[in-house]
Amino acid sequence: MSLIHPSTYQSPGNITDAYSLEVSARDISALAATASRIPPGSTISIPYLPGQDNDARLAAARAVRALGLEPMPHLSARRIASLAELDSFVKRAVAEAGVERCFVIAGDPPTPLGPFPDSTSLIETGVFERAGIQVVGVGGHPEGHPVMSATDRWNVLERKCHGIGMRGMTPLIVTQFGFDADIVLTWMKTLRERGIEHPVRVGVPGPAGIAVLARYAALCGVSACASMWSKYGISLGKLFGTAGPDVFVDRLAAGLTQAHGNVSLHFFPFGGIAQSVKWIEQYRSRAEKLRPVSAALL
Repeated sequence: MSLIHPSTYQSPGNITDAYSLEVSARDISALAATASRIPPGSTISIPYLPGQDNDARLAAARAVRALGLEPMPHLSARRIASLAELDSFVKRAVAEAGVERCFVIAGDPPTPLGPFPDSTSLIETGVFERAGIQVVGVGGHPEGHPVMSATDRWNVLERKCHGIGMRGMTPLIVTQFGFDADIVLTWMKTLRERGIEHPVRVGVPGPAGIAVLARYAALCGVSACASMWSKYGISLGKLFGTAGPDVFVDRLAAGLTQAHGNVSLHFFPFGGIAQSVKWIEQYRSRAEKLRPVSAALL
């Protein structure tokens, strides 16, 4: 693992101290096997995947809570058939799994199944605050969006955050995973300059085979050209190995300042939950060893 040079070291271990994980309903058993190594109360984001019904997602949320972790189920607007379905799911999530935070997205279907075309329409129902939800997560897109201009992305993000706050809840911005920390840092700078001061979790791909990373990037519309791979620390001559986010996290930690506000990491464990947790442990350990060296240079 590579860590930044001590002369520019700004305690990168701190950025891994309060991380969250993306864990689907089908991977709960793998989470249970690793839960003892995850800090209690860590947020576990449960994606809204096709083929997994509401009962499966609620069962996953209950299991996450039983493990001493904080479930954050996703709600995909265009896949929800009715207001009654939304209301029932959120109320059950709160009652059965103690859910206090949800993450809202528009979803992939081009045509909504019910009355909700986007995540804003979910927020505006009032369902979340009435059920006792305290935090509502929304997506951030440092590398762009396939169908929205930069101006529209900022306007929509500002409107969603404002709407969540006006309803007495706390907005949380979770970014799509990416490979270029400089792009994320530039986006973060613009975010704060626009007066959006809410907590941000930066999406990070967990260690995985390079071919697996490339496949997920293509599925999610994330840029992964040759220059991007290079900035992530992957050589074009080694496309069949395994890659971790060492360089990405190093560059992100080195570039963050107090002006960036509350920033933490959200891991997409493409290579497995245990592999991501092991990487975090090793990164934190190496960062802690560098900490006294850094302090001596100040």
